[in-house]
Amino acid sequence: MTQLRTDRPHPPDPPRVPPVDRFFKITNRGSTLGREVRGGITTFVAMCYIVLLNPLVLGASTDITGARLTTEQVTTATALAAGVTTVLMGLVGNAPLALAAGLGVNGLVAFQLAPEMTWGQAFGLVVLEGVCIVLMAVSGVRERIINAIPMPLKTAITVGIGLYIALVGLVSAGFVTRTPDAADSTVPVRMGTDGHLAGWPIAVFCAGLLLMIVLVSKRIPGAVLISITVATVLAVVVNETFTVDGWGLVEPAVPDHLVSTPDFSLLGSVDLFGGFVSAGVVTATVFLFTLVLSGFFDAMGTITSVSQEAGLVRDGRVEGMGRILCVDGVGALAGGFTGSSPNTVFLESAAGVGEGARTGLASVVTGALFTATLFLTPIAAVVPAQAAAPALVVIGGMMMAQCAKVPWQDVDFAIPVFLTIALIPFTYSITNGIGAGLVSYVLIKLAKRRLGEVGWLLGTLAAVFFAYFAVEGIMAAVS
Repeated sequence: MTQLRTDRPHPPDPPRVPPVDRFFKITNRGSTLGREVRGGITTFVAMCYIVLLNPLVLGASTDITGARLTTEQVTTATALAAGVTTVLMGLVGNAPLALAAGLGVNGLVAFQLAPEMTWGQAFGLVVLEGVCIVLMAVSGVRERIINAIPMPLKTAITVGIGLYIALVGLVSAGFVTRTPDAADSTVPVRMGTDGHLAGWPIAVFCAGLLLMIVLVSKRIPGAVLISITVATVLAVVVNETFTVDGWGLVEPAVPDHLVSTPDFSLLGSVDLFGGFVSAGVVTATVFLFTLVLSGFFDAMGTITSVSQEAGLVRDGRVEGMGRILCVDGVGALAGGFTGSSPNTVFLESAAGVGEGARTGLASVVTGALFTATLFLTPIAAVVPAQAAAPALVVIGGMMMAQCAKVPWQDVDFAIPVFLTIALIPFTYSITNGIGAGLVSYVLIKLAKRRLGEVGWLLGTLAAVFFAYFAVEGIMAAVS
């Protein structure tokens, strides 16, 4: 009789998946720990210029009391908000998406909100924006508003903001200046201070701009940061070698120390509802609406495009979109609470995705690096406007690529889109551009008796903007 063997070898145990891998689904998404770390570092290098650039934008304006934010304050706020929100995106959204103070919307805070109210009240409106975006993400209202506004007008907002931040960059660098007697002149702005380009600060700006154009066109990783660094070094050398005037708010000089204690004086300095008193209920409401509109439209496009490149889109839907949108809303809220302006997802996240990032671990790495820059604020205080401004010009130019998506042959859209794009930079107001576009679009549909194509929500938005444009004239006529 044959005896049955009972000592057969057991099948090998499946390989143990490390907790980090399980939490972020690294293997499941076809990535590795090394790729995620490299991707996170690459994203940080590609977008950390915002730590240098945001103080330039917010520091270029004063609030209604004449108060100006310091470079140290804004640098700390920018790094803190970017670090916290990007780590949160990694842990909650599990997506390789990094957040920081949004370009364009920070201009709205600096040049539109601040002159009408105090900085604390302006940041209070930013906090309210974040609350609105979170509530809309949770309730689904965000999707309804997005569907209500025609895509060509959404595209026009992006293009107009691109022109706007490019103009801010040119003006900050002194490349473009206002003609002193512009009221009596046919040329309201001019090159340089007298119609010509001259002086070392302008030379530094031009050198930085040309270098950035070359590096960006060759798709060099960290092109923006490299260009800002080179231009800053050039500015410091020039300033130390010659007697140079005309740098503006920041004079490039070798700092006494590289590491310092962060300046958290803006943290929590918000007045949620004071802006409605200072600027008026209608104006503050329109400001808030514009913040929300600019914030979530830009984020939607960026989230979708980067997620698609990362392979996170399934059946037309982004994996974890609800959580991602909630974190994006929290980013806006955190931007107001820290005093850095609304934080949103950056398109530069695609740089990390290009290095293989597929999960939120890359975002955790990026956020940790942003947090480390909290102690490097003296370096940011060295960067003059002429070294950082080229980034505004180049990024603004890249945003112009969206023009290709506009159906210019459709007369229903051509004029509204043009008004949106033109009035944002020409009036230095994102609010004016969006309002003019919506009002003119609804007016065209009304003239053609095709209001059914507009819908009640878009009609209501147009009515709000019409009241915004008319309120001052009505009040003047009544008084």
